[in-house]
Amino acid sequence: MTKIAALRTSLLLTGAFGVLACSGIAHAQDAGAAQAAAPEDGVGDIVVTAERRSENLQKVPVSVGVVAGDQLRDFTSGGDDTLLSLSGRVPGLYVESTTGRIFPRFYIRGLGNIDFYLGASQPVSIIQDDVVLEHVVLKSNPVYDVQQVEVLRGPQGSLFGRNTTAGIIKFDTYKPTQTFQGRATMSVGTNYTTNLDTGFGGPLIDGLLAFRISTLVQHRANFIDNRFTGVSADNTSTPRKNAMGGFDDRNVRGQLLFTPGDKFSVDLSGHARWYDGTSTLFHRGALVKGSNSVENEPRGSVSLDEGNDNPQSYNTYGGSARASYDFGPAILTSITAYETTSGFSRGDTDGGAAANFAGRPSYGESQGQIRDLDQWTQEVRLASPGGDRFNWQIGGMYFDSRDITDFYQRGYFLVRPDLNGVGPNPNNWVRLHNVNTSWAGFGQVSYKLADRLTLTAGGRITEDKKRTQLLKTSATAQGVNQYPASGRRDVTLKDTQPSWDVSALYEASPDVSLYSRVARGFRGPTIQGRSAVFNSDFTTAKSETILSWEAGVKTKLFDNTLTLNGTVFAYRVSDIQLNGNDANGNGVLFNADKADAYGFEGEANWRPTRNLTLGLGLSLLHSEIKDKRVYAQVCALNGVVVCTVEDPTITRTIFGSPAVLAQINGNPLPNAPEYNVDVTARYDQPVGNGAKVFIAGDFNIQGYTQFVLYKTKEFTANGNFEGGLKVGYAAPDDSWELAAFARNITNEKNLKGVIENYMAAVFNEPRVIGVQLSGKFR
Repeated sequence: MTKIAALRTSLLLTGAFGVLACSGIAHAQDAGAAQAAAPEDGVGDIVVTAERRSENLQKVPVSVGVVAGDQLRDFTSGGDDTLLSLSGRVPGLYVESTTGRIFPRFYIRGLGNIDFYLGASQPVSIIQDDVVLEHVVLKSNPVYDVQQVEVLRGPQGSLFGRNTTAGIIKFDTYKPTQTFQGRATMSVGTNYTTNLDTGFGGPLIDGLLAFRISTLVQHRANFIDNRFTGVSADNTSTPRKNAMGGFDDRNVRGQLLFTPGDKFSVDLSGHARWYDGTSTLFHRGALVKGSNSVENEPRGSVSLDEGNDNPQSYNTYGGSARASYDFGPAILTSITAYETTSGFSRGDTDGGAAANFAGRPSYGESQGQIRDLDQWTQEVRLASPGGDRFNWQIGGMYFDSRDITDFYQRGYFLVRPDLNGVGPNPNNWVRLHNVNTSWAGFGQVSYKLADRLTLTAGGRITEDKKRTQLLKTSATAQGVNQYPASGRRDVTLKDTQPSWDVSALYEASPDVSLYSRVARGFRGPTIQGRSAVFNSDFTTAKSETILSWEAGVKTKLFDNTLTLNGTVFAYRVSDIQLNGNDANGNGVLFNADKADAYGFEGEANWRPTRNLTLGLGLSLLHSEIKDKRVYAQVCALNGVVVCTVEDPTITRTIFGSPAVLAQINGNPLPNAPEYNVDVTARYDQPVGNGAKVFIAGDFNIQGYTQFVLYKTKEFTANGNFEGGLKVGYAAPDDSWELAAFARNITNEKNLKGVIENYMAAVFNEPRVIGVQLSGKFR
């Protein structure tokens, strides 16, 4: 898409948003979230904790997107990953994965990280029940029995977890109460897909001890055929029906709330996950040179000659203790948490049976395995009780994450000139020890200068330290050290940086608030250790910093039947960390000079009548990498460029072989959609005695998105569309509900990711049709 076409699209969509907003169509980003006090004919209030205290969304000087728990459960009724299903549901948020359900990658306002390395850092932080989850596998912990999801856009350093340059996704689950209550949602659908999300609890000792048990069980049978007919690496020689695509994801969480008095409380929580499934399937050759169309590649079958049908398995356990004491003038809170996980993901990384390559019938199998990962976090916070003209909070946090990770790579690759350009990996596998420690002190003050004007300022100082050690290779295990003597086997990086934000909120009227915010954040230095598999040194990137500006308006109009929120923003990331490929197709880290971005986000919710709710969300984004000196390795197989590169290119000798690199100056950030539109609607028809029948739908369209750093005709998507529909019956007081549903109702086959050298495609989930039963009691 040309810049002129993109500008036309942006103007058209901005105009459309304005028309829809004026006519009252609004976004379900706010729909249903924390609306217990909603009037019968209005949209109600949404309560968020974006500033670590309960506040009305319309009075918070931060750009916050909200998804209600019930809405998220509708998105996942077809067995979808609970995290991936959020993509596009909040303006400015994009989520994808090319490593299955255990490695989601998050992007806010276009800022994220496309690296699939198990030790990769991301500029988006995930926080579940006040516990920061940093490692990419821990970030995949499913959310269930969830009450509300909040997406805090822009740098967040003053209050939450670790510093972050892009933003935070915050999940809050239902907590134990002193009354018995529960809820459950169950669905069954295509390919024996089942989804069970439950939570129940109540008092064990009245006024003193309460509990809650929550579960999530998801299952899908294998439905993708492996059509390979030759002799594979695992000695399988016949095609196999229903060999891949299924999963079993079993989760449980228990909570105990101890309240010995009005001032003191302790919330203990423990959870476990047992997951077995299929890692991402790459469809080799699905992309034809000169086009990004994937119409000719069947989604239900693939030809894999390695990877043993791409198995994936992880077990995760964790727990936390949250203690709080109210001294009166201040509230002291301590949060101690521990997470541990182990497992593996194996796959045919070239995505299919290769042509005879230097006399070898197959190549390109890999496996990443976490032998043991342990994360400890400790946070202490002292805060004013809130509600006064002057509010404050200060605190500190310590973070410690350690893991032993193996990378296994088998096959034949273009590796080194001393192997005549083609040969086996020098190291069949490597074992790495990664340590990440961080400490921080933070604080925030808020002062109401006048009845309508509130100023808020916050700051954080953070030290972030990372260390990666090469413990073993297959060569050293055999007593032969092939790793270069001059190579960096043990790398330590450390940086200490400030983060801060200043905001102002002006209440022009009880129904209209204006706000502005400027913020600085940073992401600590990063180490890429996987390259040791190819006898190459670790690659590193120094810290990136961001300066962000935004201004917005939040409104409630027409007798509380319409909320309309809009934000304009701009940011610059200096020394931005990027991930490209080397001559082996292996990911490498590097810094570019900077990246600039600007855009718009709009959300609203309109309830013109008691029975009808309409919604619209819109995000517009322009991002641009700015560094004329930076080049990225392009798609090549056996030295031949296989895609259509549209950037200026140069040829350089790497490892004694010619390699083509593209200049990426001026390109958009990868996985940063130029626009995203999300539309929702629900109509309820009363049928007597308080019961009703209903029809509800949600539809999402994604604009031009570039999957890699360099521009091509193939590695892009534009106009990806998905929709869902639900029709059912709700009993009086919504005590139970029975519905039929369809996810990806038109069975769109969308390109979601690529493996460049093999012109391989990653697809979205197929259509799932089923029935859903949900209920609650209190």
